[in-house]
Amino acid sequence: MSYLERILECHQYDRSQYLDFIINDEVMGLTERHFAEQLLRWDEVFYRHENRLILNPELQTFDARTQAVAPVMEALHKEGIIDTWVNEPYAVSHTFEETPRMAVERAAASFLGIRGYGIHINGLVKKEQGIYCWVAVRAKDKPFWPGKLDQMVAGGQGIDIGLMENVIKESAEEADIPEELASQAQARGCLHYCAESSRGISIDTLFNYDLWLPEDFTPVNTDGEVDSFVLMSLEQMAEVIDTTDNFKQNCNLVNIDLLVRSGIISSTHPDFEEITALLYAPAMSP
Repeated sequence: MSYLERILECHQYDRSQYLDFIINDEVMGLTERHFAEQLLRWDEVFYRHENRLILNPELQTFDARTQAVAPVMEALHKEGIIDTWVNEPYAVSHTFEETPRMAVERAAASFLGIRGYGIHINGLVKKEQGIYCWVAVRAKDKPFWPGKLDQMVAGGQGIDIGLMENVIKESAEEADIPEELASQAQARGCLHYCAESSRGISIDTLFNYDLWLPEDFTPVNTDGEVDSFVLMSLEQMAEVIDTTDNFKQNCNLVNIDLLVRSGIISSTHPDFEEITALLYAPAMSP
């Protein structure tokens, strides 16, 4: 594998397998055809016209749409079609800043094919030998990507919480980082990707942060989602990404961004232009 191939893994999907998900004449997502067939059982909420899955246009407000769609998703979860449930509302929007059209359960986001948002935090340590990064080892009982390497802290970005508020919350839950330290995290931009999965399609935006930690700080997981933490140099991280599939796929995007910003991946790399063009491509419009 290579850095470029890691990025390409997060940009693989077959457009023909999806219907445009329409809210008020706007394409808000891409819904996999088989899942769309399940939604059409609720014909007072959804209907299909050609290659478009349309939310009932009589639902004209945020609350009306949210309240109409919520019981559909709950029913599909009870049937096992939506295989997990987080009980965390996600915004249905094109960008994080704009007014959302409705809210939907996080576990349903990929099934519907709406844009998801998340935060990823690089836990960095400066030593005499160079820069190191704390890496989480995901719990082996996680339903997705068990045992894979991950950012020190990462989590979904719900509709009812600000970015820094979420950084502080997730840092406490996943790595026992006190608020006064977590609040020093530095925003480093965002990355966008679009990839198929068994649950539909992930059209996601990741908000990336660097958090510089004292040498004597060791993260400790408090929510059971991480088995352990490993401190590795950026050079070690680069080798793991380049030669193994040990990292969770979308975490490779955040890692490669860090390696580019730190100069580990530089303009001398033969794929540098392709890497940076795809890594920093603007968000895809469904």
